[in-house]
Amino acid sequence: MKRVVITGMAGISPIGQGWDAVSFSLHNRLTGVTYIQDWDKYEGLETRLGAPVREFKKPVHYDRKRTRSMGRVSLMAVFASEQALLDAGLLDDPVLKSGSVGISYGSSAGTPAAMADFGNMLLNCRTDGLNATSYIKMMAHTAAVNISVFFRVCGRIYTTSSACTSGSQGIGYAYEAIRNGVQKIMIAGGAEELCATEAAVFDTLYATSTKNDSPETSPRPFDKYRDGLVIGEGAGTLILEDYEHAIARGAKIYAEVVGFGTNSDGSHVTQPQSSTMGVALQQAMCQAGINGNDIGYVSAHGTATDRGDIAESHATYNAFGRPVAISSLKSYTGHTLGACGVLEAWASIQMMRDGWFHPTINLSEVDRDCADLEYITGNGRRIDTEFVMSNNFAFGGINTSLIFKRLE
Repeated sequence: MKRVVITGMAGISPIGQGWDAVSFSLHNRLTGVTYIQDWDKYEGLETRLGAPVREFKKPVHYDRKRTRSMGRVSLMAVFASEQALLDAGLLDDPVLKSGSVGISYGSSAGTPAAMADFGNMLLNCRTDGLNATSYIKMMAHTAAVNISVFFRVCGRIYTTSSACTSGSQGIGYAYEAIRNGVQKIMIAGGAEELCATEAAVFDTLYATSTKNDSPETSPRPFDKYRDGLVIGEGAGTLILEDYEHAIARGAKIYAEVVGFGTNSDGSHVTQPQSSTMGVALQQAMCQAGINGNDIGYVSAHGTATDRGDIAESHATYNAFGRPVAISSLKSYTGHTLGACGVLEAWASIQMMRDGWFHPTINLSEVDRDCADLEYITGNGRRIDTEFVMSNNFAFGGINTSLIFKRLE
């Protein structure tokens, strides 16, 4: 089996574009959640809270011809991938067209505005608004395909449209492709664009926060007074590479991917099962050849939903057999759906290198039904650790766990 390392990283989030901006927000407890005035027009929508990526526009060097098949989700995915490839020293490298580079990338869905154009056809029996790129913008694998075309990548493509695990499965399947010697390099990650329809999905389940008058106080993962999640948006890309290939070209190495676990509950679409969540965590540790005592920090899925937080916390405690340091990036960014897995992995790796881990903001009193873990609050915590774990859990009972190792 091949060793797999990360040689490039980039992200676009509600709390900043690029690690310096994100790190500043984390250290200063700055949330990306705000009141979305445009959502006032939707009768029956209870939440007005969202976490948009501010000031993101189509880069000036992206011409119309190369972007006509892209909605916002694809634009963010392509830009994050461009920055990650630049970081890895691979942008415009001939290797991208060699067939030894692949893509493993996902989102919950494509661009909602393009879906609306097809909805107009079904509701009004009219095709005005549809054009040759409408479906390309709408399809769930729009991000992966647009990345491939934009950078002329000729290797295999994994399209991971698995809701909240789209990004983490993207990383996991990329890791497996390199580990098994199928590809030398993989562009991996996930993206999502903010839309009221996504908030409505959780609204119908009574799972959204309605603290509309105080956006900065929500979401509240693991907190006794949490009232639901907040939807966000963003994109993130990791460049995974065969260790020997990376060393041979003198690449900078951020971390090694050493474990990946994924499974499904097989019981209910929206009710998470702690037991099978825990199995995914154990799978990742088994593959990494380590146990819970070796891991110094866990990046929680931490959605601030009642059942989700409780199930996840107990799965974590049972897998580790001890209280472990844990926090949720979603307390800053909201739930970025297809992007959350990669944004949280990116943050975990950077924090492992820095030796400082962000708190869960808005967590003032842990729900007594949550397991006894070391919930990081206040101003964060300094932890010197060789391993971190990043976990995500999605609709349909899909569970993922990733373990990263620090390399000097």
